[in-house]
Amino acid sequence: MGRITQRDIARLAGVSQTTVSLVLNNRPGAETRIPAETRDRVLRVIRETGYVADPLARRLAAGRNRILGVFTYEPVFPSATGDFYHPFLVGIEESAEQVGCDLLLLTSAPLVDGRKRIYHQDHRLRLADGCVLLGRELDREELARLVAEGYPFVSVGRRDDAGGPISYVGADYGSAVRELVEQARSLGHEKFAYVGHGAGPESFADRHRGFREGTAGLQAVTLPPADAEGVLLTGATAIFVEEYADGAVILQAAKRRGLAVPGDLSIVTLGDPTRPAPTDIDFTGFRIPRAEMGRQAVEVLTELIEGSGPVQRLLPCELVKGSTLGRNDVA
Repeated sequence: MGRITQRDIARLAGVSQTTVSLVLNNRPGAETRIPAETRDRVLRVIRETGYVADPLARRLAAGRNRILGVFTYEPVFPSATGDFYHPFLVGIEESAEQVGCDLLLLTSAPLVDGRKRIYHQDHRLRLADGCVLLGRELDREELARLVAEGYPFVSVGRRDDAGGPISYVGADYGSAVRELVEQARSLGHEKFAYVGHGAGPESFADRHRGFREGTAGLQAVTLPPADAEGVLLTGATAIFVEEYADGAVILQAAKRRGLAVPGDLSIVTLGDPTRPAPTDIDFTGFRIPRAEMGRQAVEVLTELIEGSGPVQRLLPCELVKGSTLGRNDVA
């Protein structure tokens, strides 16, 4: 075996890498958070493998400063999407505190062609040992440059390769959408509609792929999000909507036509609201594990800084029963 890393210790001890960091850093409160038996097992593996149990000295020797960067391609302080991004940031902060690192929010990036950029004349990326990237759509050229330079970074959200595999912690949208389609089919629905982009950012593409796979062999159409009235003319009895707010618009359009939801029409929303919605109805759909994605992103980033290869994780979404998916009684 080559150089032992914290990831190796975690695997051999049967614990998370965060637990190993807590034991090594002797963080305040670690004694109460980690059972004595678990702590002893980690320490035993450290002794048996000869791991250097002074992580601070190792970081200093490697020129590390125990600072993790956070870069967002979208404005999260403040904005209409603030509530959507807040759980991610909470998870990132909690996990960074656990591993004894400070966070550096990289806010100096200028707008170029209407979008923020990591790389610019005075970028401060190298102040951090590594970086967590947030945003629905990341710049592929910058991702490719980060990969080529070997800079440790992890994306919150699945990302396609960009000159090499990208480390990420994402949500398993495809499985969640397929399961919701199966629920609708079990309730007698045979005509489906998907309202959204269905392409572009990986999060949209993954949702749409799950929809296509789930409705294979059935009547299914895809419409852009602006066509709320048009989707009601398709004859679909189960409408799957990328954005919660668009689901609210379709619901209002259905009510204007005298359609009952879910009596005449079922509506399923595919994730948490990202912008204000004119309703507080409890849509059937799923919740994204946002805080856990943030926490695990920091865990993966510390593994990368320790020398691990690319790490890619998809976390399950939590299905929400809601009140907008019912049996298809339409003749």
